[in-house]
Amino acid sequence: MGNTIGDIVWLIYNIYFYMIFVYILMSWVPNVRESFIGELLGKLVEPFLAPFRRFIPPLMGTIDFSPIVALLVLRLAAVGLISVLNYIFV
Repeated sequence: MGNTIGDIVWLIYNIYFYMIFVYILMSWVPNVRESFIGELLGKLVEPFLAPFRRFIPPLMGTIDFSPIVALLVLRLAAVGLISVLNYIFV
């Protein structure tokens, strides 16, 4: 049972990871974030990225490293949650 829950958590982690990754890539292409998909991803991803952007300033004014830190924290949270769930259910 714990393995199934872990698989679900891992699936949700992967979906959200790729949503953030695509959102980051969209910043490199002009006017893509103003599209329907760009706005949808922004509504889903920005609430998670906003706290990291408050504490991690852009490097040289243009390079934003906060999504990298956010992805690392997301991964650690997913692995930690899976570990706790495996401890409880296995």
